[in-house]
Amino acid sequence: MRFWKEFKEFAVKGNAVDLAIGVIIGAAFGSVITSLVKDVIMPPISVLSGGLDFSNKFVILRAAKDGSAAFHTPADAAKAGAITWNYGNFITLLINFLIVATAVFLLVRVINQLRKPAEKVPDMKDCPACAMKIPIKATRCPHCTSELSQAATR
Repeated sequence: MRFWKEFKEFAVKGNAVDLAIGVIIGAAFGSVITSLVKDVIMPPISVLSGGLDFSNKFVILRAAKDGSAAFHTPADAAKAGAITWNYGNFITLLINFLIVATAVFLLVRVINQLRKPAEKVPDMKDCPACAMKIPIKATRCPHCTSELSQAATR
């Protein structure tokens, strides 16, 4: 019974709920980024590189059992029983990671800028004679009655 009570306390704490929401949003964000890389970024790179499609780049490490060697995709080679090294998929995933990391960095940067408190303009200064705080526009100290020059600063 104590285990169940502890579990309920853990599950309803803000941290666990926040983590669950973060994972769900992260998964959705990941699929958006995957589509961005696959459908938006990689096609222009492919055009600029002369039709190069990284996702279908692979090296056959061991030939297929039936002896065929002409495969267009790693999936075709795997179906035939060949062992492939799919370096193109790694390049695509690396680009995907760099885009996600950049997006997260920019998001955190914006959030941090929003959290910064506005710089407060000082409204008080120190009296040079008695060191008490007085209004910045004061020309005479209300504590020691000394006249203040405009040069008096905080």
